[in-house]
Amino acid sequence: MNVHLIDGTYELFRHFFAVPSALDVDRNEVGAVRGVLASVLGLLEGGATHVGVATDHVVESFRNQLYAGYKTSEGVPAPLLSQFPVLEEALQSMGVVVWPMVPYEADDALGSAAAKAALDDRVTQAIICTPDKDLAQCVVGERVVQLDRRQNILRDEAAVVAKFGVKPASIPDYLAVVGDSSDGYPGLPGWGPKAAALTFSQYPHFEDIPKDWRQWNPAIRGAQRLAGVLFEQWNDALLYRCLATLQLDVPVFEDIDELRWKGPTAEFEQYCRRIQYEGLNKRAIAAAANR
Repeated sequence: MNVHLIDGTYELFRHFFAVPSALDVDRNEVGAVRGVLASVLGLLEGGATHVGVATDHVVESFRNQLYAGYKTSEGVPAPLLSQFPVLEEALQSMGVVVWPMVPYEADDALGSAAAKAALDDRVTQAIICTPDKDLAQCVVGERVVQLDRRQNILRDEAAVVAKFGVKPASIPDYLAVVGDSSDGYPGLPGWGPKAAALTFSQYPHFEDIPKDWRQWNPAIRGAQRLAGVLFEQWNDALLYRCLATLQLDVPVFEDIDELRWKGPTAEFEQYCRRIQYEGLNKRAIAAAANR
């Protein structure tokens, strides 16, 4: 079997900016919720059997305690934020397992679920459905892979190396020096993607890098400058790597069978009426009947 692990936060953001506005019976914005529900149901109609969705129940996480500049909900449109709890309830009523994350992030749940699914011999592939580069660190061979559903790009370990120039295990070190504007940490001055790829392809982690730049692999240009910045800002680099490293021990499921979709619950019809999308319930019932 394949296990599909969906980044609900990414999907909600994507649909909020991509689909027309739609209101529920109480005149609340639910356009993005409707879009995500249809998207997840489309995956189930396409043959997915075991599905879990992770969401950021609140944008802030334990990482905000580690670094004041880490991403917050500031600037996120209120009509988008208000749809998170609606989406979580709607997916659950559709019979889909949901992990609303507090104080962790959705990415932590996805990484944890992928790692746990990979331990089950019945699982052929754990497919992490998100283009988020943080999740590249969780890719393992062809067993745990990353799928960008919007562009239909499936990325295994070889593809991660082709894209970033480093193996999955080095992604947190790579992101720490390059920075991640979406998460709010700046990286280190002068460390661009090319320098990071050359360095971490030779030395997987910070601790493997020689302190004497003259001992660096000659293929790495500007080694003296890069070494100077890294070791002068060593504590910052370690902090950024900590921010970029996903937690893989988040409680998600006990047994993979918990993720098997068995169809919508009895409450889903009422939920579809609430969001004025009654055709979705008929599709869900039909999809379950075709199992």
